[in-house]
Amino acid sequence: MPLTDVIPSAPHEFRPATRRVATPRRLLMCRPSHFDVTYSINPWMRPGEPCDSSLALAQWECLYELYRSLGHTVDVVEPSPGLPDMVFAANGATMIDGKVLGARFRYAERTAEGPAYLKWFTQQGFSEVLWPEFINEGEGDYLVVGRHILAGTGYRTDLRSHAEAQEFFGLPVTSLTLVNPDYYHLDTALAVLSDTEIMYYPAAFSPGSEAVLRTLFPDAVRARPEDAAAFGLNAFSDGYNVVLPQTATHLMARLKNLGFNPIGVDLSELLKAGGSVKCCTLELR
Repeated sequence: MPLTDVIPSAPHEFRPATRRVATPRRLLMCRPSHFDVTYSINPWMRPGEPCDSSLALAQWECLYELYRSLGHTVDVVEPSPGLPDMVFAANGATMIDGKVLGARFRYAERTAEGPAYLKWFTQQGFSEVLWPEFINEGEGDYLVVGRHILAGTGYRTDLRSHAEAQEFFGLPVTSLTLVNPDYYHLDTALAVLSDTEIMYYPAAFSPGSEAVLRTLFPDAVRARPEDAAAFGLNAFSDGYNVVLPQTATHLMARLKNLGFNPIGVDLSELLKAGGSVKCCTLELR
C-alpha cells in the first residue's frame, strides 16, 4: 500500500474496550482583537483578500465558550497591537510539568510574540522558564503524547531545538520532518487524541518520518486529503471530546467510531491566516 493511501473506515474498526473519559485541562488563549492578514508567511495567507476581524472574534469566542462548557479552565493573555497572529496561542510556548520553554519565531513579523507570551508566564509566577537558543514555534511543532514529545521540523522549528527541548523537559523527543508547505507546523498535520493515540496526514511527512509514525502508532487514524485541507488535524482532544473544524466530516465519523465525541466548529476566518482550533489553544500542563 502506498504511503499516501487512506485506510477507509469499516464496521469492524477497533473500538475501545473501556469508555473514554474527558480530562479537564488548563488552556491559554488570546483574543483576536488585532487579527488581520497583512503579510504572508504561509500558503494560506493572502493579504489583499477580504478579512472580517469581527467574524474572527465571534468565531474565537465560540471556541472559548465551548472549552469552558466542556469543563476546561481557560486563561487569556492580553493581545498586543501590531501582532495579528498572536491569536495563535499554541505557538507562544511549550509547557510540560510546570516548565515553560519559550518560543523563538522564524519570521520577523512574529518575533515579538515570543517575549509577549514569556512575559505572561513570568507574571503568573512560573519560575522554570527557558528562553530558547534555537528557533522553535511552541506547540505548533511540539506535541505531547503521554510522556513523549513529537517534534516537527522542515519549515519553522530548527532541528537543533529538539535536543534543547529534550534536555529541558527530560522527555524523549522524536523528530518528524514536514515536506508539504501547506502543513508547515506539526499541529497542522498531526493531532494528539490521547496518551497513546494520534491522527495524522501521511502525505505531509517525509517517507522516513511517516514510517516512524507507523511504527510508533500502528493504529493511528490517517486523514484523507480533503480533511487535512480543511485543517481537520488542527484539533484539540481532552481524551473524549475532540474539537476540530466542522468541515472535516470524514475525520469526525472516524473519531465517533473510535468512541470519541467529535465537536465541529467554524473558524473559517482564522483559517485565512493558516490557523484553526489547535493553533488557538496552548495547553498548560
